[in-house]
Amino acid sequence: MSLAPRLLGLAFAAADSLVELDARGVVRFALGAGPTSSMPVASWVGHSLADLLTPDTAAQLRDTLSKLQPGQRSSSLHIEIDCGHGVIRQAHLHAFKLPELAPAVSCSLTYITHKANAGAAALPEGIADAQELMGELRQRLANHSADELKTMSLSFVDVGGMENVSSDKQASIYSGLYSVLRSISLGGECAGRISGSRYAVVSQTNNGRDIEAELKAVGTMEGVPLSASAQQTPIGTDAAAALRAMRFAIEACLREDIDNPATGFAEMLERTLKDAERFRNTVRDRNFSLHYQPIVDLKTRAVHHFEALSRFPNSTGPGPAIKMAEELALIEAFDLSVAEMAVRKLRAPGSGLLKFAINVSGASLSNDAYVTALLAITASTPEVRKRLLVEVTETAALAEIASANRRLSGLRDVGIKICIDDFGVGSASFDYLRGLNADIVKIDGSLIRDIVSEPRIRTLISHVVELGRSLGLETVGEMVETEDQAKALQELGVDYAQGWLFGRAEPEPRTQIGPSIVRARRRGATESWG
Repeated sequence: MSLAPRLLGLAFAAADSLVELDARGVVRFALGAGPTSSMPVASWVGHSLADLLTPDTAAQLRDTLSKLQPGQRSSSLHIEIDCGHGVIRQAHLHAFKLPELAPAVSCSLTYITHKANAGAAALPEGIADAQELMGELRQRLANHSADELKTMSLSFVDVGGMENVSSDKQASIYSGLYSVLRSISLGGECAGRISGSRYAVVSQTNNGRDIEAELKAVGTMEGVPLSASAQQTPIGTDAAAALRAMRFAIEACLREDIDNPATGFAEMLERTLKDAERFRNTVRDRNFSLHYQPIVDLKTRAVHHFEALSRFPNSTGPGPAIKMAEELALIEAFDLSVAEMAVRKLRAPGSGLLKFAINVSGASLSNDAYVTALLAITASTPEVRKRLLVEVTETAALAEIASANRRLSGLRDVGIKICIDDFGVGSASFDYLRGLNADIVKIDGSLIRDIVSEPRIRTLISHVVELGRSLGLETVGEMVETEDQAKALQELGVDYAQGWLFGRAEPEPRTQIGPSIVRARRRGATESWG
């Protein structure tokens, strides 16, 4: 398994340490800072995490893990790590069982204090962890107007040198650092530790404070040289968007495996905010286009319908932009824009035989807005609905399949077809098949790629076809690039195929792709879905 999907699960919460546990609770992957300099987190690999904790908190961890279901995230669990030599490190732990990694469990640990069995001084808890900070920000920023938000900034602060501080001075220095951060922050409470020596502070942009100098002065008072750097990013007018961007930036740093996330984090956040604003403007101004890739009937090789695919200016592909839009809650407006453009094309003169498939993210089906808007868009020309297919993608999984099915059923009731996209590789594929009343299933291209050389893949696809038939579903094989793949799909009973063998996505839908298509068109092969 590649590093990226692991980190997506592990980075569900910003933390000091990120670990992945197998079904027995044994650490099989670890990243980040250890609880002490003499106990690196990498040393945990191969050991049961519970065995590294004090007995009481070990029992709580085992109980939490035993009850965690796929797709579920635990509440914050207070644990105590036995670091040896009488030192106990306290931490907050969040566990998340990402469905595609189950039964593995992704855990984030945020260290709180040092606690010594022998009575050594404990570090103060006086600053929020990342999760507490995000909660505080949601509450506070929601109460400010757009004009007030314009005057606020989110600063990311790195403090260096604490690893060289003796244990008898740590509590005093941390207390001073926390005091400075809180005094600068909004309401004295919007400061938190993202991980290790990295902090986030929301404050007034022009407050006259030199945060770097004040933090360094805390060390100077104790005779300890500290370093400090702060990078400030305006929040803008949308607090919710800023919070989502913060999380997206953290995860992006981890996905890109940046050697030093501390130095790249603020730049990543700033880039995310700019990309989000650019995406909003692109959608608002319809500054993107649709290209149309043919999907053919495997029996006749006639073009059956087209998938409408978005294309952005100066971009190699829409994938990254769409992923960002889903993470930052921008996807619904985009999905609707695609639908509007596709419907406009279907209404154009000479388009009476065309049929289009449009994609909708699972995130856009979390409420009634998308379906209501699509019904409104097509209300004046209801005949267009019979030439429209909505493909439900699994890039952002449906949170409530039953509710999504109710909404999609409203589309089916007026003649719009429903397709389950990317079937066979995502963790939710069979949940979708079981919970959604669909008309078509699209078999993921990663399976088609090996259909000729892998008998197991052929067997799997044959079962998908058989299952589809029993449920009254047609099937589409995507990413078909060779004639051998197309013939194999036809032999297995797959109804339709899509891929470069039949044509790439083009600005205008091309219904004729060869001599056989001309003959098939004369027989009316593009007149109905069946």
